[in-house]
Amino acid sequence: MDAKARSEPESAEPSCNRNGTQGFSIVMSKKLHPFTACGIAAPVRAAYSGSLIALALAALVAAVPALAQQNNAPSPSASGTQEQDRSDAYYHYMLAHEYEEMANTYGRPDYATRAIEEYKMALNDDPTSKYLNNGLAELYYRAGRVKDAIEAAQAQIDKDPNDLEAHKLLGDIYVRSLSEGDQSGPAGDVLKLAISEYEKIVQLEPNDIENHLLLGQLYSFAHQSQKAEAQFAIAQKIDPGSEETALNLARLYATQGDPARAIKVLSSLPEENQTSKTEYVLGATYDQQKDLKNAIAAYRKSLDLEPDNLDVERALAKDLLADNQLSASEDAYKDIADGDPSDPEAYLHLSEIQRRQGNYDEALATLKKAKELVPDSLEISFNEGLLDDALGHYDDAVQIFQKLATGSEHSSGQYSDQEKNNRSVFLDRLAIVYREQNKTDQAIAAYQEMAKLGGDYELHAYESEVDAYRDVHDYDKATQVAQAAAAKYPKNTSLQLMYAEQLTDSGHVDQGIALAKSQLTGAPSDLDVYQSLTRIYIRQRQWKDATDALNHLKQLSSKKDDQLYTAFLEGSLYDRQQMYDKAEAAFRKALAIDPDNSMTLNYLGYMLADHDQKLDEALAMIQKAVQLDPQNYAYLDSLGWAYYKLGNYNLAEIDLRKAIERNSTDPTVHDHLGELYEKTGRLKLAAAQWEESLKEFAVTSSADTDPGDMARVQKQLDSARIRLAKEAANTQPPKN
Repeated sequence: MDAKARSEPESAEPSCNRNGTQGFSIVMSKKLHPFTACGIAAPVRAAYSGSLIALALAALVAAVPALAQQNNAPSPSASGTQEQDRSDAYYHYMLAHEYEEMANTYGRPDYATRAIEEYKMALNDDPTSKYLNNGLAELYYRAGRVKDAIEAAQAQIDKDPNDLEAHKLLGDIYVRSLSEGDQSGPAGDVLKLAISEYEKIVQLEPNDIENHLLLGQLYSFAHQSQKAEAQFAIAQKIDPGSEETALNLARLYATQGDPARAIKVLSSLPEENQTSKTEYVLGATYDQQKDLKNAIAAYRKSLDLEPDNLDVERALAKDLLADNQLSASEDAYKDIADGDPSDPEAYLHLSEIQRRQGNYDEALATLKKAKELVPDSLEISFNEGLLDDALGHYDDAVQIFQKLATGSEHSSGQYSDQEKNNRSVFLDRLAIVYREQNKTDQAIAAYQEMAKLGGDYELHAYESEVDAYRDVHDYDKATQVAQAAAAKYPKNTSLQLMYAEQLTDSGHVDQGIALAKSQLTGAPSDLDVYQSLTRIYIRQRQWKDATDALNHLKQLSSKKDDQLYTAFLEGSLYDRQQMYDKAEAAFRKALAIDPDNSMTLNYLGYMLADHDQKLDEALAMIQKAVQLDPQNYAYLDSLGWAYYKLGNYNLAEIDLRKAIERNSTDPTVHDHLGELYEKTGRLKLAAAQWEESLKEFAVTSSADTDPGDMARVQKQLDSARIRLAKEAANTQPPKN
């Protein structure tokens, strides 16, 4: 029997798991664990332990001569003092082994102590036995006497520097210490000690792939990437088809920020050697590259190979949701919830999907299941608020978001990065609901709290304040906020550009354009400036200048996101010039870059519907935009208008009314609802909506409207009034 076999004696209770580790997740041989009181219940152990021990020891004494002939441990010979000593050593070794078994079985530390004493007596009789020295060191460690274990193993190595088993034992002890988070050691650095041992081990046993993998992982943890890669390369030579080697190399490349190389290693593994684990890691690596399509494909393959692996299905469901494959994601999360009813995340995401699909009653019921599992979850409370907002229960939504915002506040004003992010999200959503209620002052107060977080949060707060004032057509206050932000941060290009755009919309066109141009530096950062200039020129209908700025923008747009927005601006430029074919081509170019860009989907869908073009496709685009952003009033207006164009007046009314509930200051939405009411024979309601539309047009910046819109609505209202007057005259009784 060798040392490793002896270190894992056959247990009377196989359900007692002594191999689990936490944290330091690397490939290693069987771990050594301290004794635990597992297995037989304490009362049963107390009743039977005495008689069992007596029987076991009696049997052992009788069995020693026979056992000595069957084992590769110290064995007695026929005569002589040396032979007698070895026979005595074997006797004590067998007693030690029996006490060790009983310590494992009954969880009694005193048996472990007796086992150690028997090992010592065995070594007294046979002090040169490597087997006994290593066994004692191993037993020390299993009994939790780590220092004694290290000293015993090191003593054996001092006697025989090439004792492989002693090095493995010492290496295992150091690795186990790392897995338990223990960084203390004789030299103060357990990782260095573990590396030193395994460097010796690979010299003594160069063809063992597991040793090279473990040493490579140790090098990785020590941030010695080149040495790690060299060990994995040796392992790969030993077994080119090793999945474990490929996984380790991929992990190394991923941590080095080279996911493409990691993908290449995993993909080159022979298909017959790939398992569910390979595909899972491949999916995670594609996720690192933000390649959702290939990640989803890898996760699907992993799940096909191991259908009951909920961790794989969770990763798949998450990516399907991120890829806006709502139905597929919903099916996956339902399966996860069935497989693990105690998983609140599954119910939370199911509720999110149902909310985005407009199934609000289902979403509420599902969210309730999540809340029963985690009553104090901030994320669940936040989603409750989103549902209340979607249902138009604004006061309830405010109450939830206000509570979350208050709970996230620190009197010291000091926050961790995660706390800042959470607080900003709560305040932002609270402000949005206030804006939907036309409570601008309360929304501004929430943004001002966000600004106290500093950094990008302060920038977002200023931008949102400007938008909030623009929503209610208070352009003077919007300009004041933009000016204050620009003055506070004179070197912040984004804030200067925000102020420049606000100046131009407020009638100070030359001043705004001059301020924007002053931000140009000839550097790649000019991309932001040309984006702003393009928007300014489009809104001011300066088509040539807009085209020139857009051409500069095209030259600077190297990233996909920048190319997408450039194509969007190009589509907007053509649309405002009524060059609809060119506009459509530009928007489709943007969608080719990102088919799920809600802003582009909405703009193109609305443009097509408004001109009675490709109505079915237009509707599908807008429906997708609404699914991506269900509370966006502009998208809801577009959806209602598309239904109106298709003659589906009931659905049109539902969405147009939802849009007005969320923003009652947009003249276009009132105009659309007016046309619907007229079409369905409700002329008084139509006239009322057109009156509201004209009232909002009167206070809306000309940059936000198209020429002739106000005159067209006025004409519709005049016509409606004439018809209403005629109807009233026809219904009055004749005079005598």
